[in-house]
Amino acid sequence: MNSSYTQGMCGTLYVIATPIGNLEDMTHRAVRVLGEVDLVACEDTRQTRKLLDHYGISKPTISYHEHNETERAAELASRLLAGASIALVSDAGMPLVSDPGYRLVRAAVECGVRVEALPGASAALTALAGSGLPTDAFHFGGFLPSKPGQRQKLLELLAEEQATLIFYEAPHRILEALEAIQAALGDRPVVVARELTKLHEEFLRGTAAEIHAVLAARDSVKGEMTVLIGKATGPAADDTPLDEAVETLIRGGTPRMDAIKQVARKRGMSKREVYEKLLRD
Repeated sequence: MNSSYTQGMCGTLYVIATPIGNLEDMTHRAVRVLGEVDLVACEDTRQTRKLLDHYGISKPTISYHEHNETERAAELASRLLAGASIALVSDAGMPLVSDPGYRLVRAAVECGVRVEALPGASAALTALAGSGLPTDAFHFGGFLPSKPGQRQKLLELLAEEQATLIFYEAPHRILEALEAIQAALGDRPVVVARELTKLHEEFLRGTAAEIHAVLAARDSVKGEMTVLIGKATGPAADDTPLDEAVETLIRGGTPRMDAIKQVARKRGMSKREVYEKLLRD
């Protein structure tokens, strides 16, 4: 399919970030585009209607959420191909980031439809900027797994990540999450950003155990949560002989050169250093 030809016939899909709390956090461009499109696809039409009404925008809306995403993506792609311009929004923040939207964007791209992403509010980046934790590298993991075993396994897997870790968490699971973080990662600096941009915005800073104590002492814990964890300070100590460490990974199915690379990264060595030591030994 000739994408440039197709795009000339089609409408445009606009991926638009919306406020995560404060309704003033809309860009002029986002307001203008919402007022110009033919249709607004949204998670909750009632929630989006409040935003549209706030800015005096009267446009038809259609639901697009995790339960109807597959069939709705195909329907909206057809409308785009027929020339309609559509805005995709989520209830809060940037669509596709721990929210529905991937299937529609993928369908639009595959059909040769023009896709424009408009920058705007994001809870993860807002929390990172205000956290006081290093921002040179970060790992966004979406929502932590709700099952304890999976959550613990993920945190242990990321224990040596040289980046600030960012997760979303539900208020009814935040205490369990902090317990898991303390168990897997120890006394690293942790920040819980709660109700960002809203009236009761709050940044809680300390170790996971310290923040757990603060929240556990409250009658209830409410609000949207973003959890940030300080990055590993250095490679974890490992006294296992190099050849054994590499061989263990190989037995687990890792190709030899990948095993050497993993061991080198964990020990703060270059791949060449590990390779030469293995040859000498």
